[in-house]
Amino acid sequence: MTTAGLEVYEVGGAVRDRLLGLPVHEHDLVVVGASPETMTERGFEPVGREFPVFLHPHTHEEYALARTERKTGPGYHGFTFHADPDVSLAADLGRRDLTINAMARAPDGSLIDPFHGYDDLKARRLRHVSPAFREDPVRILRLARFAARLAPLGFEVADETLSLCRGMVANGEVEALVPERVWQETAKALMAPAPDEYIRLLRDCGALAVLMPEVDCLFGIPQPARHHPEIDTGDHILRVLAQAVRLDADLATRFSALVHDLGKGVTPAEQLPGHRGHEARGVPLVKTLCERLRVPSACRDLALGVTRHHLDCHRVQALAADDVLALMEGLDLFRRPERLDPFLLACEADYRGRKGLEDRPYPQAEWLRTAFARCREVDASTFVEAGLSGPAIGRAIRSARIEVITRLQAQRR
Repeated sequence: MTTAGLEVYEVGGAVRDRLLGLPVHEHDLVVVGASPETMTERGFEPVGREFPVFLHPHTHEEYALARTERKTGPGYHGFTFHADPDVSLAADLGRRDLTINAMARAPDGSLIDPFHGYDDLKARRLRHVSPAFREDPVRILRLARFAARLAPLGFEVADETLSLCRGMVANGEVEALVPERVWQETAKALMAPAPDEYIRLLRDCGALAVLMPEVDCLFGIPQPARHHPEIDTGDHILRVLAQAVRLDADLATRFSALVHDLGKGVTPAEQLPGHRGHEARGVPLVKTLCERLRVPSACRDLALGVTRHHLDCHRVQALAADDVLALMEGLDLFRRPERLDPFLLACEADYRGRKGLEDRPYPQAEWLRTAFARCREVDASTFVEAGLSGPAIGRAIRSARIEVITRLQAQRR
């Protein structure tokens, strides 16, 4: 009896993904013609603060009352919502961002599609529902995220939608976005199949220069062709992101791939196309970006390590033994050994993120992994038993680890 007599429709992503043949992870349900009182009388538990959302008493699925919204101020907080029995399904769908998200499925299975989302699905087109799209800057982030998710299926952004986004940026709407929401959408996009499309679209509409200027300024910065056949640093970053996906990297690693070369954006002009010292120059830029976007510490810390030490990893087999140990210590691996594999994965993505070099091997990873494992086997108790104490033990451990690395290097030769 809980839902009997209610006019309930499945809407949004579940409808879209089912039509695309993709797995459906969430079911968004909208109730038309009901009031909050009707829902609570039937045993639903109210949970929405900004607009009426209710939990089913048995399944705990969310049911939202059909609603409309009206812009009342700047940014994405500047809205008032109207949820009432007189709000139609079409009106509820009309407030959504993209046509492919503005379809509904009736209980009998029929498709309700007032904005031709199904046509856009077939055309592989991301298109806004109405000019109201411009009222919410989060929709630019969502559009870019959908591009990152659906580009492998052939989806492209409609020209008129991209033009609308550019106008929003020009009007300063993007500046009203709060850091937490920017990071939330960015994190989702980084874990999508084509995160490079997220960056590409934000740049195309001008939002990247507002939200991540440190990344935006990399485009157009040249690199030496002998190391980077793609030349452009921004192009390289997008290729590194694509390689991180190919390597099935986690969020922290993909974020590190995105920001590891920020130092190249501030290379003095007289040094170009070379970028000597860009690793150290990039560290404060990564810190600034992470502070501004409230990036979680796990992502920030790995990104800082990759930024500072990725070139050391690329040339690790040619480094002096004490420099190899300094690399391990700089990453704090002896206290945080779990950082090694994500670090190596980010470095491998960087090494392969170059035009025509996507499949070259990366033996540096296995060599450094082996060297670290051997260094961890150095046991402090051996030196205690030998009568050492205090700082002398630390010095002895370090000397022993350098000797381990030296032996490994000799075996390689």
